[in-house]
Amino acid sequence: MSITDIPQLRQLSRSEKILLVQQLWDEIAAESDDFPLQPWQEQALAEAQAEYQANPREGAPWAEVKARLQRQLQCEK
Repeated sequence: MSITDIPQLRQLSRSEKILLVQQLWDEIAAESDDFPLQPWQEQALAEAQAEYQANPREGAPWAEVKARLQRQLQCEK
């Protein structure tokens, strides 16, 4: 399916399209049990977990990483 299959989508404003995408994503997320991980995803998670367990002090909390990225993005503007 593509946007051309539903011509009314082209008539939506940008904000309406974003709201629609958010609603679709929320619906997909609510059904997350229906989408098992692919083997490569399981492998990547296992590797990340093993790396963390081997070096638990190497990482940084998400809030810290997010703040650092936001500062970097503000400096680039």
